[in-house]
Amino acid sequence: MAQKEFTVTELSQFNGENGRPVYVVYRGKVFDVSGSKLWRGGIHMKRHHAARDLTTDFKAAPHGEEVLARYPQVGIVKQGSETRKIPKVLESLLTRYPMLRRHPHPMVVHFPIVLMFATTVMNILYVLTGIKSFETTALHCLVGGVFFTPIAILTGMYSWWLNYLAKPLRPVTVKQWVSLILFTLQVILLVWRIKVPGILDSLSPESAIYFLCALSLLPLVTVIGWYGAKLTFPVEK
Repeated sequence: MAQKEFTVTELSQFNGENGRPVYVVYRGKVFDVSGSKLWRGGIHMKRHHAARDLTTDFKAAPHGEEVLARYPQVGIVKQGSETRKIPKVLESLLTRYPMLRRHPHPMVVHFPIVLMFATTVMNILYVLTGIKSFETTALHCLVGGVFFTPIAILTGMYSWWLNYLAKPLRPVTVKQWVSLILFTLQVILLVWRIKVPGILDSLSPESAIYFLCALSLLPLVTVIGWYGAKLTFPVEK
């Protein structure tokens, strides 16, 4: 019998939300896993979403494709239904090195998060103790943040385009805007600190503003990390 062909847009309707069926894709085949208790609400193990191609995810799963034999195949994915095409060079790389599909962003995004936490903490320690080495370490961490943040932004855009078809998603939108604010603030603080090396050596309106800006780095990266985590491990409702 001829299989029903689903476009990517049609598949998005079967996400398990509001009582909808739960469909997943594996190697171009569409399976109805609505009967699985592990797919309630359209999310499996708090990280895998329904209505998506899980072919790559299966490679890291503790089980094989045999689990899909328990559920009915309801169709196939219509060839060429995606709105964006992957360049042949990139497609070849992804085939040879599958880790390039999802890993580049998680590999680098932790650096600016940790470095900005360290920048804030080291500046606080300097203000509390007066030990100059803390402030110097804060400067070094700030330099590292300015270096790694653009890389994290670019890999995040790449992952969004490749794995989410660049669709407007609230967590991604929040991360994008907050990341731009973060990078702008990093550059301002770095230039300011280089031009005024002793900005925190004495209390003044300028030093207070600089210190508050340095403190704001922590909530900014916290927001970025929180929304990034929600994409990977959705908050249980």
